[in-house]
Amino acid sequence: MSQPRKEWSQVPVAPIVSTNVENLQVLFEDNHVIVVNKRSSDIVQADRTGDEVLSDIVKEYIKRKYNKPGEVFLGTVHRIDRPVSGAVIYAKTSKALSRLTVAFKDREVKKTYWTIVKGQFEKPEATVVNYLWKDERQNKTFAFKDNGKDRKESELSYKVMGESDHYTFVEVYPKTGRHHQIRATMAFLGCPIKGDVKYGSKRTNDNASIHLHARKIGFHHPTQKHWMEIIAPLPEEVLWNAFLQKTYGI
Repeated sequence: MSQPRKEWSQVPVAPIVSTNVENLQVLFEDNHVIVVNKRSSDIVQADRTGDEVLSDIVKEYIKRKYNKPGEVFLGTVHRIDRPVSGAVIYAKTSKALSRLTVAFKDREVKKTYWTIVKGQFEKPEATVVNYLWKDERQNKTFAFKDNGKDRKESELSYKVMGESDHYTFVEVYPKTGRHHQIRATMAFLGCPIKGDVKYGSKRTNDNASIHLHARKIGFHHPTQKHWMEIIAPLPEEVLWNAFLQKTYGI
């Protein structure tokens, strides 16, 4: 695995009253950008549950930390699914929001995910190109080998990092950013993500998470222009810890 060119450790968070804000893990923050480590229980986009949206928690953190009066500006740059954990970027200024939005659209942002899947792959590493179709009614994406009506091309690469008798630890590098792309592609390859019953896992995880983590995100700072790579620590969990120990000795 390549070494990041620039990493940022967690920024200390001032003591705050709100439970949700106290649990917020800030990975990087400056005047234009804030990157947080999303928990699997957090939602990036409002859904029918009515649960608090992550952006509102981040706004409260900013408001309280800097004693800001009035409304706090915060732009949602991208989204990851609710049961997924890991790095999420927010823009603290309109300039940063517009520039980061373009960077995502132009595929200039580099994303690395870690996942644990059931079973084993035919190849230890490969690039997978398939075609995805989203069923809006089920909020589910189906992967196909060939193109067809309303299907969108998807591309990602993966590399096996470790194996056990039942599970495989994989690093994934998505090139496109389709709906449920990694989840649908892992199922397409016959290796559903642990806990992801929507895509073929036999059982859920106890906390409703799935074993998919946005481990690293790389982007050019929207104003300073230098390249940054942010690393998001894994959730504290037995299987993640076992693969970390086995693969990296940590």
